[in-house]
Amino acid sequence: MTAASFRRWVTGAYLVLFFGYLFLPLGIMAAATFNSSRFPTVTPWMGFTLQWFGALWADQRMWQALGTSLLVGAGVIAVAVPLGLAAALLLDRLHSRARTFLYAVMVSPLLTPGVIVGISTLVFWREWFGVTGGLFLTILAQSSFIAAYAMLLFLARLQRFDQTLEEAALDLGATHGQVFRRITLPYLTPAILSASFLAFLQSFENYNTTLFVRGLDTTLTVYIASKVRTGLTPAVNALSLILIALTILGAVVYEILRRREARRQPDPA
Repeated sequence: MTAASFRRWVTGAYLVLFFGYLFLPLGIMAAATFNSSRFPTVTPWMGFTLQWFGALWADQRMWQALGTSLLVGAGVIAVAVPLGLAAALLLDRLHSRARTFLYAVMVSPLLTPGVIVGISTLVFWREWFGVTGGLFLTILAQSSFIAAYAMLLFLARLQRFDQTLEEAALDLGATHGQVFRRITLPYLTPAILSASFLAFLQSFENYNTTLFVRGLDTTLTVYIASKVRTGLTPAVNALSLILIALTILGAVVYEILRRREARRQPDPA
């Protein structure tokens, strides 16, 4: 065996193990969705059934939790994305020794455990404003660290931005607002879409922070966690399978649109 063939063999074995580690649990979970056993398991196989999709459809508490998660996700996008954009613009325009300090402060929520973020948010708003939890507090608590993710995306985009375009527009008589609306904002549109998508996903799957600030409202992750304590049924597997299918569908649609956009662009040669 030559060195090249050995490297190919090792690479192939690693890829098989890696993708098996990622997708084998998902495959088992998907198979358990169609098992007629009332426990979420593949063995013993009790027969093929679609009843758990019906049980999922009839679970009104689950739909309420899903609606709450969607509302919180929309609120987090509305709060975290503008905050992240403002922070990125500030850091990009700042050229002083304070830039490193401000960057560290703005990134620090990412390094703070979600439990600490949730407890500190609850204590602050309860002591000063009497708010004991709910959608409002959930959105604020999640946005406090999700805004940092958005800021990093905007900073990465701004590093490739030619600021002479803004300077030329200002020299031609445009106001700062016009420059932002017609030059900076269109350039940042892909980053805004990416930050919005990332903010929604981070909010949708968040559990640690949400658990302390949700009050009487229940998000989908909290509801699923409560089902783990009270007893899981394959209906949760059916929900997971639907979410995975929607994720794959979204990725396929995005790739199709990206390739169409690439074909429309003129050849630089």
